Amino acid sequence: MQTQTILLIIVAFIIALVIALFQYLYKAKYRQRKHLFFAFVRFLSVFALLVLLINPSFKKKTYYVEKPKLVVTIDNSSSIKHLEQDQKAIQFIDQLKAHKGLKERFDITYYSFAEKLNDSLSLSFDQNQTNISKALEDLDQVYKNSIAPTLLISDGNQTYGKDYQFSSNGYKQSVYPIILGDTTVVTDTKIQQLNVNRYAYLKNRFPVEAILTYSGDQSISTRFQITSGKATLYSKEIKFSEEQNSTVVNFTLPANNAGVVQYNARLTPLGNEKNKVNNNKAFAVEVIDQKTNVLLVSDLIHPDLGAIKKSIESNERRSLTIAKPSEVKNLDDYQMIIVYQPNSRFIGLYEQLSALRKNYFTITGSKTDWVFLNRIQNKYTQEITRQTEYYIPRFNSNYGAFLFDDIGFQNYPPLIGAFGEIRVNTNYDPLLFRTISNIDTKEPLFITIEQDGIREAVLLGEGLWRWRAQNYLETKNFESFDDFFGKIIQYLASNKRKSRLNTISESFYYGNSNIKIRAEYFTKNYEFDRRGNLRILIKNTSTEAAQIIPMILKNNAYEVDVSNLTAGNYDFTAKVIGENITRSGSFTVLEYDVEQQFLNADVTKLKQVATNTNGTPYYPNQKDSLINNLLNDQRYQVIQKSKENIVSLIDWKYLLVVIVLLLTIEWLVRKYNGLI
Repeated sequence: MQTQTILLIIVAFIIALVIALFQYLYKAKYRQRKHLFFAFVRFLSVFALLVLLINPSFKKKTYYVEKPKLVVTIDNSSSIKHLEQDQKAIQFIDQLKAHKGLKERFDITYYSFAEKLNDSLSLSFDQNQTNISKALEDLDQVYKNSIAPTLLISDGNQTYGKDYQFSSNGYKQSVYPIILGDTTVVTDTKIQQLNVNRYAYLKNRFPVEAILTYSGDQSISTRFQITSGKATLYSKEIKFSEEQNSTVVNFTLPANNAGVVQYNARLTPLGNEKNKVNNNKAFAVEVIDQKTNVLLVSDLIHPDLGAIKKSIESNERRSLTIAKPSEVKNLDDYQMIIVYQPNSRFIGLYEQLSALRKNYFTITGSKTDWVFLNRIQNKYTQEITRQTEYYIPRFNSNYGAFLFDDIGFQNYPPLIGAFGEIRVNTNYDPLLFRTISNIDTKEPLFITIEQDGIREAVLLGEGLWRWRAQNYLETKNFESFDDFFGKIIQYLASNKRKSRLNTISESFYYGNSNIKIRAEYFTKNYEFDRRGNLRILIKNTSTEAAQIIPMILKNNAYEVDVSNLTAGNYDFTAKVIGENITRSGSFTVLEYDVEQQFLNADVTKLKQVATNTNGTPYYPNQKDSLINNLLNDQRYQVIQKSKENIVSLIDWKYLLVVIVLLLTIEWLVRKYNGLI
């Protein structure tokens, strides 16, 4: 207790004594025994009240022991079971848990990881992806302010993510890799990689590239084959030696049937091979019976034409032809038409568009003849001012004609369009609005119109080439812009009627990829509806096994992740609960487990991690050496710490009860003696 507090208590004692003596002895005319009692009670109550106000306290120092952390994280991917190391891993964990010395020295926390880090030790060894780098990054965030040596129990085989042997340089804790798996180099032939496009065209041949590897010290001969069903489409003898341990095979395959065609690549395994799973690889190609042919009609030479052509033909399923109005003959050869800055020379084109009921995309700009355009159609009209204006795009998140995300339009350069009011005389969906001089308006910049079964898109400005260039400056590629333009082409090239429920999925997925199915649901006014309650039924066509899964709203779509599906053919039906609306589709999951492609533990990378973090690599049979190292390492000492707290000398609740009791006694005795 501090000296100042003691002085205050002494002063409180004197003040209470003076008040009691003054009130009951000094002022009393006749001093009796009861006055001494009253003075004593008053002294106690006043002194207790002053002590309550002073609240005397003292410093209390407590000592406690802080153990260093020991982080144990184990690889839960299927490659551990494939390499027959799952029981060794479990046994190693059990031995750590049973060791008393470790428990006394360390505060031990167990984690498992595969695609992500989990703060539990529920081991199944069935995860189909491994990201060691992400697990170390997450642990680094959790223990960045602690001493926490890390035991990394893994085979070191990572299927995706940053290369952990380099990213581990930034990990602040010492890592002790526990290497699971056989390190002996065994004889093995393998399909290292298979490169093939997802799409091909009917009656054409598509290229395939296979990278084949061999590990061994003998000269061997094997055979590489491509089959589809029972038919062998390609076969070649492959020779390997210790020096010539890899080869690249290039060939083409015919696309004779439309739809998704499955193939199987097989490198005949040797008789003594341990891992034969990596000798087979399934792949598929979607064969399309025709391209989407697009015609762009322009009377001008403009940078937009080159940007549009590059964007459309970035997808090999589409081709673009550029022609002048006078060169247009037969529109039946094209699925859609782009009309670029029309003028009076386009009158023949508009007559054909009307007669053939073709979908088309109109792009206007500074050279557009709006007098002609206002006269030739009645869907929209532009005020004639003969002046131009710069229009900055602003994305409409409620756009409902097709599913689309904002690609950063607010950062794109302005388009040049006609100055004046634009009037749309029919129902339309605005994708982009105009922003003029930093003033947001409700005037459209890009709209889509569907009327009498004919679809039209209208962009009220020129300068698309600047948008594509800006997309490259921001992302170092053109993918976002090309995807934006591709969706426009897909929408206009399709003759399907607009539906309130649409599903989006691939025709096939590889077994190691994320399988996601998306759906877009609209109100009766074709505005995206976030209130929908969607369910999807997924059924395996072979086993008849089915499951119903709710679809979750994400941005402007409903989505379901079914990456846990096994290989096979599936049908699905999306349904809106409470509405009689359904959409169906199908897809194929190809068999492929990347975790089963490994033969050995990646000892080199795991040892490099230990070197980068001042740790030491071990094998499961070196448990005792690992434990002794941890217990004797001076970096991991138990630390005794102290904590100083300010503790009240008297609990104020009890002191308050004493004060009330003393005052009550004084009042009752005074009342009894007729002094009140």
